[in-house]
Amino acid sequence: MFHRLRSLQKEYPAQYWLLFWGLLVSSAGISLIWPFLTIYLREKLDLPLTTVASLITLSSVATLVASLIAGPIMDRFGRKIIMVASLFLSAVTFVLMSFASTLPQFIILMLLRGAFTPLYSVAADAMVADLIEPDRRVEAYSLLRIVNNVGIALGPAVGGFITSSSYSTAFNLGGASLLIFALLVLFTIQETAPLRAAAAVESTLSGGGYLSIFKDRFFVSFCGAFTFSGMMSALVFVLLSVYVKENFGIPESQFGFLMTTNALVVVLFQFAVSRISNRHPPLRVLATGALVYAVGVGSIALGRGFFAFMLSIIVLTFGELLIAPTATTLVSQIAPAHLRGSYMGVFSLTVGVARGLGPIYGGVLNDKISPAAIWYGGLVVGLIAAVWYYRLYQIRRKQKQAVMVSAQTTSGGAS
Repeated sequence: MFHRLRSLQKEYPAQYWLLFWGLLVSSAGISLIWPFLTIYLREKLDLPLTTVASLITLSSVATLVASLIAGPIMDRFGRKIIMVASLFLSAVTFVLMSFASTLPQFIILMLLRGAFTPLYSVAADAMVADLIEPDRRVEAYSLLRIVNNVGIALGPAVGGFITSSSYSTAFNLGGASLLIFALLVLFTIQETAPLRAAAAVESTLSGGGYLSIFKDRFFVSFCGAFTFSGMMSALVFVLLSVYVKENFGIPESQFGFLMTTNALVVVLFQFAVSRISNRHPPLRVLATGALVYAVGVGSIALGRGFFAFMLSIIVLTFGELLIAPTATTLVSQIAPAHLRGSYMGVFSLTVGVARGLGPIYGGVLNDKISPAAIWYGGLVVGLIAAVWYYRLYQIRRKQKQAVMVSAQTTSGGAS
């Protein structure tokens, strides 16, 4: 893998590699705390899991609103301003979380976290699409996922031990990593957004641009399918830590290694998997990925110990390898260049919806039925996503065949 990185160094612009290495610093810092956030909230507030999950949902609601606003602003004023603001304000929010102790305080901070934290990825995805030609984007996004997961491999392994003694230290270190990355972006990154007429942006801000996006029926349907597959991820990364600790006595220090396993699989196999998946239609890849992820999530219900959960994580991560870079690349291909930021914003909105619905869905299943019901519920939504993606693949294939037939007919008539 490292040999491949050296060979790619001259193939991508220098700015891409600044994003690459900066992402390593920030992801390592953030992942010191995020895998354990639900445990922290549960123990700090001593409330039912559904209530704790509602805080994650509030964060996602803030993400939805921020994503709608950020997209057109990004298209008008550029990617960089959104990236710097997101990183800096997220750093402040992380530090403040270490001082919070009541439900109202956490409500405010989770709303702020939801509004600020995800916007970096929206802007960065759009910037990568600006920098990299379309046929190289799957590889470019895959490399970013790999380095992100190198950070995630390091963060939880270390964070599990840090949080066992001091959550405040973990919050402060996470905030520091975000601040370092914010300064890197501010002083080294150049703007990449295509020039766009102010009137066109005003149209988007007033709803006209979004109206045209939501008229894109294929894109809207794709976002619906992605929401269901995203709910599986939300269940795993929000509720699994509490599930294994409360039901099987697995502490933070061990759970951190489960998240490290997820990250290591991405680091070791993402590039190879993307090379293979890039040869196949994106929607068929997404359908396969959702099916694999669903099997992995459902198998968690059968686990009774650390190594069984590790096996489930490995299985579902292979589904993740297929879904994540393929979905981002598909959106970049669908979106017109002048609306790329807005399309990425709406796509991010679906991520927020999934992260909002998933924890509530799982929390209700936990409190009303049983803890294991969380993972059977995840299996169901994953199967729905797989069928949905495959149906979109069939529709897309028929549309392309119809266009080809029409072109051949027109060509024949002209001759």
